[in-house]
Amino acid sequence: MAKGPTPTELLTGLSYKPPEKGWMDVKPDFRPGTYCNPAAPKWMEWLSYPFPDKRSIPDNEWALPENWKEIVLEGMEDRLKRFRSLKVFFDICVRCGACADKCHFFLGTGDPKNMPVLRAELLRSVYRRYFKKIGRVLGEIAGARDLTEDVIKEWFFYLYQCTICRRCSLFCPYGIDMAEMTLLGRELLASIGLNIDWALASVGQCYDKGSHIGATPQAFKDMVDFLAEENERITGINTMPPINRKGAEILFVMPSGDYFADPGTFTMMGYMLLFKYLDLDYTLSTYAAEGGNFGWFVSHEMGKRLNAKIYHEAQRLGVKWILGGECGHMWRVCNQYMSTWWGPVDFLEKPVSPITGTHFENASVHKMVHISEFTADLIHHGKLNLDPQRNAHIKMTFHDSCNTARGMGILEEPRYIINNVLPEGNFIEMPPNTIREKAFCCGSSSGINANENMELRMQGGFPRANAVRFVHDKYGVNHLGCICALDRATLPTLLQYWVPEVEVTGITELVGNALIFPDELERTTDLRDRDLVGFGELAEEAGEEEE
Repeated sequence: MAKGPTPTELLTGLSYKPPEKGWMDVKPDFRPGTYCNPAAPKWMEWLSYPFPDKRSIPDNEWALPENWKEIVLEGMEDRLKRFRSLKVFFDICVRCGACADKCHFFLGTGDPKNMPVLRAELLRSVYRRYFKKIGRVLGEIAGARDLTEDVIKEWFFYLYQCTICRRCSLFCPYGIDMAEMTLLGRELLASIGLNIDWALASVGQCYDKGSHIGATPQAFKDMVDFLAEENERITGINTMPPINRKGAEILFVMPSGDYFADPGTFTMMGYMLLFKYLDLDYTLSTYAAEGGNFGWFVSHEMGKRLNAKIYHEAQRLGVKWILGGECGHMWRVCNQYMSTWWGPVDFLEKPVSPITGTHFENASVHKMVHISEFTADLIHHGKLNLDPQRNAHIKMTFHDSCNTARGMGILEEPRYIINNVLPEGNFIEMPPNTIREKAFCCGSSSGINANENMELRMQGGFPRANAVRFVHDKYGVNHLGCICALDRATLPTLLQYWVPEVEVTGITELVGNALIFPDELERTTDLRDRDLVGFGELAEEAGEEEE
């Protein structure tokens, strides 16, 4: 944000005053910092996506195919037939406005077209014009409008200002799913060559090499080996994980962010410490080394293509069930789409914890268990020896990641873990209307966590950061916890901008800090090499002061 506005400047320019013109007459303002770059041709060619031409928004070079209008309308007709929900959502909205002030992008930008009701109208107006008799006859009077190049540009601008978080749907009396409409709208854009570079580059790397970051199997192993060596340096415990081992009971799949970059790497270290403590019969895979799914941000079809490797590898390795790490979109896909895409997974067993004997009934269809469910069950049965004092330097609040909270209902498990790995009084909740199923999004999900749209990201993340600022100022909170790798990638930037005193952490990282091994080294630091309160030299200094 060196060249962008300061937080004060961003807030000073925020206004909720209604525009003077009608919404159909206002065109999007493609200012630097407010939009994502179009996808580079090479990524589209890798993925066999149509119309891989060079595009430049500043130069107004959109490179639409000659028959773009026909393609979009045929695509909309096809989706209206295949997705009954789309037609229902188009038809039942009564413009009550219950969703209007629920979107973090509207709250952060003040742009009326970021009200979910109006963002949906961008698509609905075209639907009325070409698929409803009243729209064909009355036109704008019935809320219908022609599909023009300006409309396509508007879709591109605003459909990538929705993070498909579903907060608006929670407040809609009809349960209209703006996320579903956004995804299908993005599919229509992709059909005429309009994709965003950050998302499609990640998809291309994943399709070609197996992870969003483009890590080869050798690079993946090197990174995991390094983190295991770090664990041994800090704790004295050898946590080197098995990789590509056939016949293991469990396949563990994590997002690439957890072995690629801080602070996710500390969560990965926590996973390995936990599994070593349990002597868990598991394996990692160099083929299924990416649980995240940026493909779902592009289209249902691409989401399915990237998801396929998880089941394929589970079958090849002959495991019984799958355990998944802290990732948001990985779990939204697994929980809501995987069973529909692939049907019964007969080659896997219903997950049963080998440590507690708990049957994870909610995973009986897709055969995957979330690490928070698994860990909370271990703590509940007294299977972990934990010292919360090792996290005494952390005063934390918790961000309910949209995909695992609203998308899966994982609300209590992470809180149960937190309350068992932090000293009493070190966990502070944010205001009730900003957490759990009502949680604000990070403002950078669904593939828009790029660099070129940083001003937009800071605006969209403002409601979440504002709630963090509240608990920091009032209670001294210094850490924001989450169970999503994309959050761990985006929230540090957001908080550095709005609340620089607060760091971001995964929950399994805290478990790794607190675990007590019988043969460990004397612990004086956490997994980030920060001094522990009351341990080592700090404990000796405290004793000297008392004397």
